[in-house]
Amino acid sequence: QPARRPRLGPGPPRRRGLVPGPPSPHPAPWGSRRLSRTPSTTAQPGSVAHGSEQARAALQAVFIFTGLILFGQGTYIHAKALLAQVLLERAFEKTIATGRETKPWSWADTWPVARIEVKRLHARAIVLAGTSGQALAFGPGHVEQTPNAGERGVAVYSAHRDTHFAFLKNVVVGDEIDVTRHDGRTFSYRVYTTSVVRFDASGIDPLADGHQLVLSTCW
Repeated sequence: QPARRPRLGPGPPRRRGLVPGPPSPHPAPWGSRRLSRTPSTTAQPGSVAHGSEQARAALQAVFIFTGLILFGQGTYIHAKALLAQVLLERAFEKTIATGRETKPWSWADTWPVARIEVKRLHARAIVLAGTSGQALAFGPGHVEQTPNAGERGVAVYSAHRDTHFAFLKNVVVGDEIDVTRHDGRTFSYRVYTTSVVRFDASGIDPLADGHQLVLSTCW
């Protein structure tokens, strides 16, 4: 009869593919041992540097965008001022040609009444009627209740010192100033004095004798 195989019960588990053997007299070096690794919660240096670069790039983009906005606003204001002067010159020439008050644009509350020129400085400006905020924003204004250039008394024209009357800082005694009125007549004046006074102590008398001209500005 064939031999009967003994039935074996459960024994200690063995690792598949490995055959137990005697311990090695030479333990494996530390570097060859298999170690378990747990995820690190500490950010790696590379990720921190990458985040800093992104923040720096975003900040630079904000600065560039802000600069473009400011540049655009400055360009717009400058272009608007140049266009206004062209329209003022056209309106003044039309006023002389027709003898009628001509507004530079339809919604303006003022109109050209004179042109001031200082040939030595190559400076010129169109004078507007009155000294309202809108008038002074685009040119010198003829101060109310003062005579026109060429009439008896003191004609007074006023403007901001950093815009349309910026050339006054270069005017010296002896310079000639020409004023062309809205009727086309031109009157020449020669500078004989300059002064800095309080706004309420100018001493200007529009009804003074003679034919005088005052160009005034803030200081």
